[in-house]
Amino acid sequence: MDGNELLAARFEENRSRLRAVAYRMLGSDSEAEDAVQEAWIRLGRSDSAAIDNLGGWLTTVVGRVCLDILRSRRSRREEPLETGAAEADVPGPALGPRPGADPEQQALMADSVGLALLVVLETLDPAERLAFVLHDMFAVPFDEIARIVDRTPAAARQLASRARRRVRGADPVPDPDAGRRREVVDAFLAAARGGDFDALVAVLDPDVVARSEGAAGAGPLVRGAANVARQALMFAPFARSVRFATLDGAPAVVSEVEGQRFSVMRFTIERGKVAELFVINDPAQLPGLDLVLLND
Repeated sequence: MDGNELLAARFEENRSRLRAVAYRMLGSDSEAEDAVQEAWIRLGRSDSAAIDNLGGWLTTVVGRVCLDILRSRRSRREEPLETGAAEADVPGPALGPRPGADPEQQALMADSVGLALLVVLETLDPAERLAFVLHDMFAVPFDEIARIVDRTPAAARQLASRARRRVRGADPVPDPDAGRRREVVDAFLAAARGGDFDALVAVLDPDVVARSEGAAGAGPLVRGAANVARQALMFAPFARSVRFATLDGAPAVVSEVEGQRFSVMRFTIERGKVAELFVINDPAQLPGLDLVLLND
């Protein structure tokens, strides 16, 4: 396999994720595929040997291409293109026919995102939509998003926060499950404080994901209940002095050391289990968070 074939193979490894990113950004199967193909063209014009993280580089390129498309669409007040059979027959510019462009695949893609969400995403400012999609759906760190939208990481965080509030509704009704979510968080903290590995696993979704963001950037992504439980046991010293809060409307806890905020942990609760943990352990980032402390 020569250099070009190897590069094409590595691109194909990233294609599905890139296409998912672009579709959620654009809401159009044909435009999403065009954005992915544009990323391939730009990769061919670049010094690929100097790219350390190809997946991150390609995601950044697709994000910028989608941002340009959204801004152009808004300036012309255009709606996203409808996908159809004629589009499905158009070959890609470099890698042959468009994979997954048949009507069944298009329907599956739309169903995985949800028509209601796509409709709401269409109301967002392009930069807000990009920040929300990349961060909340694909766990792209805010420092990388900031470079795409030419903002600071704190400003990128605010873009995602505003988008999140609009997606959830400007005036959300009280969540009848808020008490249940608090119980799940309490159970997680109790297990962490007690060093009870089995209790931690029990409160975690089997496919739970944990991610973190600190002064040095994004930490490694941890998947699976057992792996996340092991990591959570290291949180035990900080679990003894936390304050309950909400972060971007989701349940969270704030750890304090000598009266100073040290870190924030946000919980995503689904079906009575912790489905995602997001830890911000850089105190410098805390002032820019959409954080609301609660009375214990």
